Amino acid sequence: MDQGKELIRLALFGRPVKSSLSPSIHRMFADQFGLVIEYGLIDTSPGDFPGALEDFRLAGGAGCNITLPLKRDAWKLAAESTPGAAQAQAANTLVYKESGWFAHNTDGPGLVADLTVNHAIGIAGARLLIMGAGGATAGILGSLLVENPAEVVLVNRNLERAESLSARFGLLSIAGWDDLPGLGSFDLVINATSLGHQGKAPALQQSVFAPGAVCYDLNYYKASEPLKALCEAMGQRYIDGLGMLVEQAAQSFSIWTGKRPDSSSVIGHFR
Repeated sequence: MDQGKELIRLALFGRPVKSSLSPSIHRMFADQFGLVIEYGLIDTSPGDFPGALEDFRLAGGAGCNITLPLKRDAWKLAAESTPGAAQAQAANTLVYKESGWFAHNTDGPGLVADLTVNHAIGIAGARLLIMGAGGATAGILGSLLVENPAEVVLVNRNLERAESLSARFGLLSIAGWDDLPGLGSFDLVINATSLGHQGKAPALQQSVFAPGAVCYDLNYYKASEPLKALCEAMGQRYIDGLGMLVEQAAQSFSIWTGKRPDSSSVIGHFR
């Protein structure tokens, strides 16, 4: 550790976490400000998570990221949370304060930053289709709705889960996959399903895309390849979720340190 510089202890909790890019991303952020951080990877099950989090705190942990399958557990364990984390009922960022752990969810702000800043994609007045109604969708819906889209339609196999999100967030339409051909075209199509991890892409036809539309995949690297290939075959503009990953991390870093890193150079590093 550099002489005279305080070590900031951070970590990522989840399962699995061994291949996470987060340590590298946050070290690059820290280097921008001459900060010294230790960013660990803590693989833990939901049952062991409370104890592991307390061990981390006792070892001087100042903040942490949370990934699957622990985001809801993290929100429930926190003493306080932001309105966004409370609405999502999930946290991907915790910071320790005198009152205990404070929960944030930076997924939505990270997505909006990637869309609007990095890719100049407007959300206001746009018609949005979100595929999937799980935790990933819950984490981004609030931030998307703040941007005032004209309409948001959720498509999911399990309509009960989609209805639950609709009741919590409001201003949403829901539909099953069989209904998709009759829903018209959309300006922004967001893939929040886990199909890419199974080597599959959502069953999309060209007609779902309005002229100039964008398909945004929350997945990146290998899990993004099936949908990317489908969009390329249709000549459809496609963006993967790597930028969102870095942008949500930048939000977390700012929460922990009070410093806002430059994300563009870090995104470029991983391309």
